[in-house]
Amino acid sequence: MTGKVGFGIIGAGMIAELHGRTIRELDNTELIGFYDTNFEAAQKRAEEFGCRAYERFDDFLADPAIEAVTIATPSGMHGRVAIPAAKAGKHILCEKPLEITLDKVDAIIAACDENNVLLSPVFQSRFARPVQLVREAMRSGRFGRMVLASAQMRWYRQASYYSGSNWRGTWKMDGGGALMNQAIHMIDLLIYINGAPEEVFSFAGTLTHSIEVEDNLCAAVKYRNGSFGTIEVSTSCAPGFPRRLEFSGSEGTVAFEEDKITRWEFARPLPEDEEILQQLSGKANACGGSAPMNIDNSGHASQISDLANAIMTGGKPFLDGREGRRAIELITGIYESARTGKPYVFQR
Repeated sequence: MTGKVGFGIIGAGMIAELHGRTIRELDNTELIGFYDTNFEAAQKRAEEFGCRAYERFDDFLADPAIEAVTIATPSGMHGRVAIPAAKAGKHILCEKPLEITLDKVDAIIAACDENNVLLSPVFQSRFARPVQLVREAMRSGRFGRMVLASAQMRWYRQASYYSGSNWRGTWKMDGGGALMNQAIHMIDLLIYINGAPEEVFSFAGTLTHSIEVEDNLCAAVKYRNGSFGTIEVSTSCAPGFPRRLEFSGSEGTVAFEEDKITRWEFARPLPEDEEILQQLSGKANACGGSAPMNIDNSGHASQISDLANAIMTGGKPFLDGREGRRAIELITGIYESARTGKPYVFQR
């Protein structure tokens, strides 16, 4: 194997452009080509990036130059392309959500296991420095006994965001609304930092958009570590605001909005706390609050590079398929509670 991993991109939409740009910029990856069911769209992306477009999926998968694929299709199609890719021996980076049901997620994981290929679902927010700092503070016991862990996403999407797509806002292809599509990164971070949920109760509704799925949802969570929390998500809150996560324990509280820390207070301060606040405090930009692609690619770059290194060294990626499954489990449990009007209890 050379010093670069050859990547092919499945899909040719907005997120595929970000994948292509990121792969081209990294030192350990090479962009080989694009496949899309719309060949003209694949050709357009290929011309943009100076690589190959594939008209047939079989030809794409048969190309030995493609060692790994990134999946940038509508959510409900992830399994349809991930499983054949795994059977073809391609390592996989898959955009969120890994799939829209647990059964489909499990099928992808099983296919990757059976064919000895790596699987890394995109949760690029885990690579952000505030996230890693909070995670380390949690692991080192600085919070004391955890009591509250909550997430708030008050974003805004115009009607055209949904009407301009044949899959957004549908159960079949989007798998849900504000929670599954937009807030999934926050759900992943709640689990990554505070641990697995034990029970959840939720309300959901479609309040301002003409779509099948929810544009507003509120849930109360009990975690296995005994702490509680709330999850508020919306795509109806004009003009759109930064996402917020807050963690409180008997010995300290931390809150951050996007990439900015807004509170970092512990009963037992450490010398490095002041430096953390100096470097990372401030007012956060709304990022994707009102503009879906108003994001940088630094998190994607970290994750794609990490997967490429794992492929070249025979190691494991920082984030694997089973980690990606945990967010889907919580999301589907929240949806089940909203549907039945009853608490949902997670299996251990």
